[in-house]
Amino acid sequence: MRFSEKAREAARRSWALSHRHPFVQGIIDGTLPKEKFRFYILQDIFYLKDFAKVHALAATQTKDFRITAMLAEKAKFTAEAEIGVHKEHAELLGLTHEDIENVRPAPTTYAYTSHMLRAAMSGRLSESIAALLPCYWLYADIGYQNRDKKPAEPMYQNWLNTYASDWFQKSTQEMIDLFDALAEEATEKERASMLEHFVIMSEWELAFWEMAYTEEKWPSEVLAHYHDAAHEAVEEGSRDMTP
Repeated sequence: MRFSEKAREAARRSWALSHRHPFVQGIIDGTLPKEKFRFYILQDIFYLKDFAKVHALAATQTKDFRITAMLAEKAKFTAEAEIGVHKEHAELLGLTHEDIENVRPAPTTYAYTSHMLRAAMSGRLSESIAALLPCYWLYADIGYQNRDKKPAEPMYQNWLNTYASDWFQKSTQEMIDLFDALAEEATEKERASMLEHFVIMSEWELAFWEMAYTEEKWPSEVLAHYHDAAHEAVEEGSRDMTP
C-alpha cells in the first residue's frame, strides 16, 4: 500500500463527511444559497494566498531543483488559477476589490492557514507537502466524482469544472506522487508527522465547508448579541422598578 493510500484511509471519516456536507452537496445540485457561496469565496481567496506562500516555502526545502521548480510553478499557476476563478465568481456576486482585499478571516480560516504555515515552518519538505496535499486531493476527488453533474447555477458548474479539469487532476497527482516519494525516504518519526498533518488538514477541510455553510463568526461577534440583549433586558427591568 502506498503511503498516500494509508493517509487517505486514516482520514476516511472526515473525507466522507466532506463529500456529504450540505455545502458541497448544495454546489453539486445547485441549491446552495448564494450568500453562503459568497462567504466561501472571500474566505477561500484569503486561504489561497497562504496556500501559495506554503508552496513557495516548500520550494526552498529541497536540494532537488526539479522539485523546487515544480513547487514554484504551483505557487504561481495553481493557486493563481484558483484565485482567478474565484475572482470571476466574486464579480458575479457583486464583490468589490475592496471586499476581497479587506476580508477578515473567519476563525476556521485563520486556524487552518495558521496550522498550514506552522507545518511549513518546521523546515521539512515532507511536512509541508503533507499539509498541502489534502486540499488538492479532496477538491480533485469531489470534482472528478461529480464531473457529469449539471447544477443549474453557472457558478457552481464552473466550480465543479475547475476541479474536474485535466490540469487540476494532473497537478494533484504530481503532489500525491511527491508525497509518496518523500515518505519512502522518511524515517518512521517523519512518516508519523506526515500522517498527522494529512489527517489534521483533512479535518480542517471539513471544518472549512462548515464554516462557509454557517457563515462563521468570531466569539465576540456571537456573544455580543447575547450581551446586548441581556443588557437591554436589565435596563428594561430597572425602568419597570422605578417608582
